[in-house]
Amino acid sequence: METGEANRPSGAGPEVTVLGAGTLIPDDDRRSAAHWVEAGGVRLLVDCGSGALHGTARYGLRWSQVSHIALTHFHTDHVGDLAPFLWALRHGSRPPRQQPLVLLGPPGTKSFLHRLAGAFGDFVIDPPFPLEVVELPRRGAWTSSDGLLHLESHPTPHTEESVAYRIELGGAAVGFTGDTGPSEDLGRFFAGVSLLLAECSLSDPTDLDNHLSPSTLAALARAAEPELLLVTHCYPEVPRSELPDLLQSLGYTGACAVAVDGMRTRVTRNSAELRGGFPTRE
Repeated sequence: METGEANRPSGAGPEVTVLGAGTLIPDDDRRSAAHWVEAGGVRLLVDCGSGALHGTARYGLRWSQVSHIALTHFHTDHVGDLAPFLWALRHGSRPPRQQPLVLLGPPGTKSFLHRLAGAFGDFVIDPPFPLEVVELPRRGAWTSSDGLLHLESHPTPHTEESVAYRIELGGAAVGFTGDTGPSEDLGRFFAGVSLLLAECSLSDPTDLDNHLSPSTLAALARAAEPELLLVTHCYPEVPRSELPDLLQSLGYTGACAVAVDGMRTRVTRNSAELRGGFPTRE
């Protein structure tokens, strides 16, 4: 059962809460990848890395009423809390959950869930509430039956199934890179989003092409031109405190902040505003 209740989003636009701004490297301020997007009756969890479940309680989110979970790919730092989350929904919801859950993911999601069930138990694929599993093509789109949530997927150069998401909810657009290497197509895919949550796993210079570094992130952000860029998924060698100024020196001059767990952003069609006094570089 929930242990806290934060102020709920009001009005049309969604509120985005960072549950995990980090990687698999232990960091109590930045757990593994997970973000909560809420507006109206939609409560969407994007990725479900270790720490996501307890993070919902820590930040007063109604975890037992999650309506959708969207996975970008199947690496442990993005799915490590999926089985625990489904277990909590089965055994920890009071009254017992009857609300349907929609689980979205790239090709291979159904196979991944069956492998997860083989390790943890059939509760993963046979919960006591309706579970709809939607496999999206790597270039695809999906709209909820009530028309409130629209989600587009785009392939990323990370794994053979990895995708980025562009999410439209409450009249606003939010982008999630998931894990990605450099991609000019992604800049066009995210063009016009109010909020872009983008990884920056590597420091420059790097020869790796399956993650972003400050120089390639700056190029992506220049193309997308979000109202606010939140930088996530930084490994320890990335100079987080210097990132906003570093990105500016590399040509991205928009508003920027480095994500930390608990950070909340209020998003509208033409704005994205951090709540709680977190600093941004304007």
